[in-house]
Amino acid sequence: MTRWWLLAGLIVLAVLFALLLGVRTVTLLELWRAVTAPDPLDPSHVTVLWIRLPRLAAGLVAGAALGMAGTVMAALTRNPLADPGILGINAGAAFAVVLGALILGQADAGTVAALAFPGAGIAALAVFALGGGLRGDAGPVRLTLAGAALNALLLSLVSAIVLVRGETLDVLRFWIAGSLSVAAERPIGAMSLTAGLGALVALAAAPRLELLMLGGALSRGLGVRPGRVQALALAAVTLLTGAAVAIAGPIAFLGLMVPPLARRIAGNVLRLELVAAAGLGASILLLADTLGRLVLPPAEIRAGIMTALVGGPVFVVIARRLRPGATT
Repeated sequence: MTRWWLLAGLIVLAVLFALLLGVRTVTLLELWRAVTAPDPLDPSHVTVLWIRLPRLAAGLVAGAALGMAGTVMAALTRNPLADPGILGINAGAAFAVVLGALILGQADAGTVAALAFPGAGIAALAVFALGGGLRGDAGPVRLTLAGAALNALLLSLVSAIVLVRGETLDVLRFWIAGSLSVAAERPIGAMSLTAGLGALVALAAAPRLELLMLGGALSRGLGVRPGRVQALALAAVTLLTGAAVAIAGPIAFLGLMVPPLARRIAGNVLRLELVAAAGLGASILLLADTLGRLVLPPAEIRAGIMTALVGGPVFVVIARRLRPGATT
C-alpha cells in the first residue's frame, strides 16, 4: 500500500510541475486564481489555461497509454524489451501519419492523426509475426531484432517521403521525435476515448494473458484460446499506441521503463500492473516534458528526446540481464 501512495504522490508532483514550471514560472497562488477566476488578460492565466493545461492533458493520456501498451507487450511476448518504440509500432504509426499528410495534404489534424491506428496495428502484427509470436516461440532477441529491422525500414521510408515532397518536412519534425508542444492542436478528446477503450480491452484480456504467459500447452489445458488472447492484446496495443502517437508523436522507451517499475508496485497481478503502469507512464512523460522546458530556456528539448536519454541506458541494463536461454 505504501508504494501506491508513493505513486499517487508522484502523479501529483508531476502534474504540479507541469503546470508551474517552464520559461515562465507560475506560483501556486497564480495557478489557483487561473483555475477559479480566469482572466484572459493575465499572462500567467494564459500560460496555465491555454498552453500548459493542454500539454498536461496530452501528457496524462499519452503517457498512461504508452505505459499500459508496454506492459501488455511485455506480457504477451514474455519479453522485457517489448517497448512499442523499440518494436517499431510507434514508427508504424508515424509512417502512416506522414504518408497520410503527403496524400491528403492540408487535412485537419483529426483526420491525419486517425491514420496512426492502422499504422500501429499493421506494425504490431508484422513484428509479432516476424519475431515468431504466431508460432509461440517469440524470444526476446528475435522480437527485438525484428522490431529494429521494421523500425529502420519505416524510418527510411519516412525519409524517402520527405526527399520526394519537401513540404512534408514540417510534419516530419513532429513525428520523428515525440513532443507535447503542439498538444492544443491535437484531437485530445477523441484520442482520450480511444485510449480508454484500449485500456478496457487490456484490463479485460489481462487474466487470460496471465494464463497465456504460462506457456501454450498449459494455457490451452486451462481453457485459454491463444489466438483470441493474442488478438485482444494486439488490439489493445494498437488502440493505446495509436492514441498516444496521435497526441504526442513517437515517444521512445517509455513503454520499456514502465513495466518493471509497475511490477514492483503491483506485484505479479497483471491488472494491477496495468493500473500502476498508467500512473507511472503519465508521470514520467510529464516530468520529461517539464525537464525539457527547463534545461535550455527559452529553447525546448522535446519530451521524446528526454525519455530516450533515460531509456537508452535502461535498455542496455535490461538486455544485459537477460538469461542466455531467453535469446533463442
